Amino acid sequence: MASKFAIISGASSGIGAELAKLAAADGYDLLVVADTPFAGASAGLASFGVAVDTLEVDLSTVQGVDQLLDRAGGRQVDVLCANAGHGLGHAFLDQQLPDWRHVIDTNITGTIYLLQKVLGQMVARDEGKVLVTGSIAGFIPGSFNAVYNGTKAFIDNFTEALRNELKEHEGVTLTTLMPGVTDTEFFDRAGLGADTSVGADDNKADPAKVAKDGWDALLAGKGHIVSGFSNKLQVAAAGIIPQSMLAEQHRKMAEPDTAQ
Repeated sequence: MASKFAIISGASSGIGAELAKLAAADGYDLLVVADTPFAGASAGLASFGVAVDTLEVDLSTVQGVDQLLDRAGGRQVDVLCANAGHGLGHAFLDQQLPDWRHVIDTNITGTIYLLQKVLGQMVARDEGKVLVTGSIAGFIPGSFNAVYNGTKAFIDNFTEALRNELKEHEGVTLTTLMPGVTDTEFFDRAGLGADTSVGADDNKADPAKVAKDGWDALLAGKGHIVSGFSNKLQVAAAGIIPQSMLAEQHRKMAEPDTAQ
């Protein structure tokens, strides 16, 4: 058993799976959690000489988060990567209540409940590091993925406020990772597939690169990191371009039948 312990949610694929590899390589025992089967995603992690525990659970519920915390068995959490989240494409008025609520409850409710529980323990001992996956989508009105972008606006804003509340606890750091369009299962799960411009985009970011940006920022104790130069430009432009124009640009990316 390693002396260090990390929990990584949304770890069955994509950015979360890559974060798990980085944590294992750095000698952290792992509890990796997701609401989808792990299949081969955790294969090879134990080769780093660390203990790896996997848990498939729905983190949109308080009960699911409590199951995660119970599985940790009271062990001190040195690093938390709160990466679980998903989107929901198509027009909002065509979406069903259980579907859009699950997005909100996963991306917001489950995330901040997990943060409250784990950060409370970290603050009590004035030690620990947390990485939360936000998104540059939080700066853009997300036509045809509106609920998702709204949840990421909440996360980006919430973590900035929480960082300020924690500033007197110098041993605890909270880092927000804000990627852009990344080559993961997100788009297929969200219904933003090959018939949309964003789904058909062949220039999505490499999740391994995004995860490395986030992990390095976490270890350095940075407040936030926008992964990718073009994404940094988009965030800067979002403060200048009218919101209505940004919404129209997003529509051209996410509306069905927009793929070229």
